[in-house]
This record gives sequence, structure tokens and C-alpha cells, in this order.
Amino acid sequence: MTNLLEKTLLTALGAATLSQKKAEEFIQELRQKFNVTEEEGKAFLGKVQDMARQNQEKLETLAHDEVKKACARMGVVTQEEFDKLKKKVAQLEKKLKEQHSA
Repeated sequence: MTNLLEKTLLTALGAATLSQKKAEEFIQELRQKFNVTEEEGKAFLGKVQDMARQNQEKLETLAHDEVKKACARMGVVTQEEFDKLKKKVAQLEKKLKEQHSA
């Protein structure tokens, strides 16, 4: 039953985390509806919040990867590529100045 409740709650919550006030209200609701002790409610809520945090981290990683892929498809250079080119241009300018002054 707890497993079904967890799945139901995770579906309802999505990747959002609960505020402290909402968490306390939720624990009270669990205690009343499912005859759960406060400790069990807190443990369950902690587990749900951890899962929500993990899901949020996964979503952020996926979003970051998708943005990188989209930029690559559009030909947008990365900061690293830009910095390499900038360094190369500076080196070439230095060589030109040295050759010009010699």
C-alpha cells in the first residue's frame, strides 16, 4: 500500500519539492487518512523529496544535453571552441607583429 501511495504521490508532485508548511500539512493528512505515525510520515516525505530532487537533477542534465545538441546542430560554437580560436588569433597576431617588425 505504501508503494502505491508513493507512486501516486510522485505522479501528483512531479519534480516539485514541498515547502515546509506543505510538508507538515501533508504529514498530518497522512496520519489522519492512513493511520501513519509522524515518524513514518516524515520518513516517507523525506523519501519523496529525495526522489523529487533526483528527478529534478535528471531533468536538468537532460535539458543541458539537449541544448548542447541543438547548439551543435545550429553550428553555434562552444565557449571552449571560442576560447581556443581567440588564443589562436592572438598567437597569429603576435607572429605577424614579429614578422612585420623584423
